[in-house]
Amino acid sequence: MSLDFLVPVDDAVLGIAALLPKQVIGKSLQVHTEKNGFPELENTRIAFFGIHESRNSYYPVMEYETSAFRKEFYQLYPGNWSINVADLGDLPSGEKPEDTYHALKEICLHLRQINIIPIVLGGSQDLTVSLYRSFETSNHWVNIVSVDNRFDFSQEEELISGRSYMSEIIMENPSKLNNFTNLGYQSYLIAQEELDLMEKLFFDSQRLGQVLDEPENTEPVFREADIVSFDMKVLSGVAAGNLSQGMPNGVDARTICALARYAGISDRVSIIGCFDLPNALIFHKLLAQMIWYFIEGVQCRFDEYPVNTAQGFTRYTVQMSDRELVFLKSSKSQRWWMEFVKENYLDNKSKRRALLSCTHQDYLNACNDILPDRWWKATKRN
Repeated sequence: MSLDFLVPVDDAVLGIAALLPKQVIGKSLQVHTEKNGFPELENTRIAFFGIHESRNSYYPVMEYETSAFRKEFYQLYPGNWSINVADLGDLPSGEKPEDTYHALKEICLHLRQINIIPIVLGGSQDLTVSLYRSFETSNHWVNIVSVDNRFDFSQEEELISGRSYMSEIIMENPSKLNNFTNLGYQSYLIAQEELDLMEKLFFDSQRLGQVLDEPENTEPVFREADIVSFDMKVLSGVAAGNLSQGMPNGVDARTICALARYAGISDRVSIIGCFDLPNALIFHKLLAQMIWYFIEGVQCRFDEYPVNTAQGFTRYTVQMSDRELVFLKSSKSQRWWMEFVKENYLDNKSKRRALLSCTHQDYLNACNDILPDRWWKATKRN
């Protein structure tokens, strides 16, 4: 079984957890231990585990202390949750990076098949390829959201790495990738060729300033995601607790927790990864809070995917100067979607209407004859 690759949580962490108040998360977690073995996962909704693979990283990555994270996470108090969470331990590095990639893919595939959301903690962001490949047998296109200060394209390198893993996914044949969205990129870290490629492929992106100024506009992006990949180099040096080597500009602690909650609320997100983790006490605390907010988001899901417009939706038709757009608003969540036409490449006569998540502002813009950029790109991709 794929879960056999995982090793138990360190006994030292369990010893500290035993001294904590009975109400904390550490007392209610299902934990993989040396003494009791693997926990029963029948009613588990979320499971996290650590990983240390970084041999193909473009940047030096220190081995993350998952025990330090656990000490911080275990002592947090849960929200009003009805979902079970498991700590599955750690995935040790294989003899070769490819061995780790394979093991990670199999673990994520197995967990998703039993309706458990995997949270991968540690290693470098090239591991996103394994998360993506765990969808190989699925029957739908895959959307990836990357919270990162770079796009991670590299047209010269053939090696999978933290700077070129997206090229590996894009070039794969056959490909299941429908859309890639970057949140938090910084223009002075991006080559013009990468910007051109994003435009050519009609991928979406939001600059750091947009994310910081209006984090709520990222919610529709997460609503469309299957995979969410956090590269913690996106954080400012202050938030990461790494003032000597971190970036002067970046996502702050409050915003990264908001993004984690939006990822959790998305009915579609079925796997997340947090990579390139700095070893600093303040970051261990921040990562624990990020995971807390993600779990809180999952608890608050609206169960609106796939979208059933037969009930609970109000339909708005907007007549623009050159086209007609249809918007739908949910009475349950107050969230918005817009219709676009998907064409079948194999049969030019075959068309169907699909839904794309959007904001209320997109509706208002359409009323003012401004075509939403996400609608245009989605139409071009499909």
